[in-house]
Order: sequence, then structure tokens, then C-alpha cells
Amino acid sequence: MRTALVLSAGGMFGAYQAGAWKAIAHFVRPDLVVGASAGALNGWAIAGGCSPEDLAARWLDPGASLLKFRDATVLERGAREIFDAFPPSIEFEPVVTEWPSCRPRAIPWREVTWRHLAASCSIPGITPLQRIGGKTLADGGILRALPLWAVAQKSGVGRVIAVNVLDHPPSRLLRAVIGAFRSLARLPEPGPEVEVLTIAPGEPLGSLHDAVVWRRENAARWIARGEREARQALEIRYTSSNAPVASRT
Repeated sequence: MRTALVLSAGGMFGAYQAGAWKAIAHFVRPDLVVGASAGALNGWAIAGGCSPEDLAARWLDPGASLLKFRDATVLERGAREIFDAFPPSIEFEPVVTEWPSCRPRAIPWREVTWRHLAASCSIPGITPLQRIGGKTLADGGILRALPLWAVAQKSGVGRVIAVNVLDHPPSRLLRAVIGAFRSLARLPEPGPEVEVLTIAPGEPLGSLHDAVVWRRENAARWIARGEREARQALEIRYTSSNAPVASRT
């Protein structure tokens, strides 16, 4: 049985995922990682062996490449740096959205380039979109912030650990936008035979401004919260229930 790690979109809230990974890494070793937007950058690093401590440190460093989503030049440079630094040792798929058709796509990991990572973070009207293979590609979280659909039909996946930092969108406007795009497409979900554990903050992590503007104190708080809440969820699911935990090597 394969275990998939699925990481949502979420801008600066991606720091919460870095904290969650600090806890998850002690419980399971994923066989597949899927990510959208900020989750694509985090996911690429995780699939490439980035340690939990290093990933968290990148979110705390004002010069780190994970942070400048609104600056196209810095975003592209950061995507290249992450791409070069962490070639995946396990299967990884970033999620993108074809624009303007709003067709979601998961890019097979052997085909992924740094431009796909940049595309997954490129928000229409805010940052330039990426033109790859004759298609214009945009942010992977447009239709679904959490791309569970990308693992729904994956062979052998029996367990999914998902980290959704946009389970509670930070503003009415964003909730309305997410709801509108969600209604555009019906996407598959993992079947009842797949065990899904979703780790998510119980309330919004911050404002819409917080989601797009980096502040070290916010990142530090979200990392700590992600680690704490992920550990609690994992202990309840896998320790208290005596459910099997994937072995780590």
C-alpha cells in the first residue's frame, strides 16, 4: 500500500505545511507527493529529501526563494533554485491549471521542469503565467486548493495524508472565488478504500494580506502551529488507534 502526501495551495500559509512536515516525517515516509502552488514548492523539496529543519528554515529566511509569490522575477528564480537543489527521489507531481479553460492537470514527475513549479504558483492577473508545451499554465489551486483529485486514481495508494492550509479561507472574497471555481468542475475524490487524514488549522491562519505578504513572525507562528496540530492529528489516528504506520528507512 502506497502513502501519498498532498499539499494545498496557500501562499505564505505554506509555512504551516513546513511545520506539519516536521511532525509527519516522524510518522510516515510518503511514496508519492502532490502539491499545488505553495504546496508544489514545498512538495518538490520534500520529495527531493529536504529535511524538515531545512524546509522550515527556508520559510523563516527573508532571502529564501519560497517567499516572493507576487514578484514574477523572484518567483521564477526561486522555482529554479528549488528545482535544482532538490531533485526528487520519490514520485512527485505538481498541479497546474490550463488557462483560460480552467482544466486542471497533474504533471508527471519525469516531465516536471522549474517552469512547472513556477506555473503552479502563478496567479492570473497577479503574476505572468507560464507557456509550456503550447499551453498556458496557471496556479494549481484555482479549482481545488487541496488537489486530492490528483491521487484519486493512482494505483496502489491506500493512505493519504493531506495538509490543507486553506480549509478556512481568510476572507469572504476568497471564499466566494473558491466557491465559484469549485463549481466549474467536478473532480474525483479518493474512494472509501483509501484512508485520508486531513491536517488543517481549525480557523483561518491570518488575513488575505498575511497570505501574500511575508512576515517572519507569522511564518514562525504557523510553523509551530503546523507541527503541533499535525502531531496531534497523527497521534490520534495512528498511535491511539494502533493503526499501522508506514516504515521509515
